[in-house]
Amino acid sequence: MSRSLNKVMLIGNLTKDPVVRYTGKGTAVASFSIATNRSWVDPSSNEKVDEVEFHNLVVWNKLAEIAEQYLKKGDKAYFEGRLQTRKWQGEDGNDRYSTEVVVENMLMLGGKAGGSSYSDDDEAPARKPSKKSSSKKSDNSVTEVEDISDDIPF
Repeated sequence: MSRSLNKVMLIGNLTKDPVVRYTGKGTAVASFSIATNRSWVDPSSNEKVDEVEFHNLVVWNKLAEIAEQYLKKGDKAYFEGRLQTRKWQGEDGNDRYSTEVVVENMLMLGGKAGGSSYSDDDEAPARKPSKKSSSKKSDNSVTEVEDISDDIPF
């Protein structure tokens, strides 16, 4: 038997708020999309080229409810999961296909729960312990700044 690997890792910004629906058996499922950016210099014109790629994501069970509660449009997050292609018939009778990322782990890199990590086997939203450091603003007040450098997966 040969081995194979189906693993996706993405860091991007949500293009819309997660939408949670429930199956007939009461299982939560959230769907949303993220945008990832890539830049390079075109060797023929020596100009910078920016490219945006959009990815459809699906999250199940408690992780879906966590995504709905903590993720909002524009938030940056890390997602880990697997690719899945679904097939269905369109109204015209032709086969249609949709490829999406089924999320198994996520790490919020900003927003309300910045730096929190969740996986599909988490029981309830609970903040991951993080290091805190203080920084002074120009008005001499002190604010808490969260160090998430240990949480970035690369």
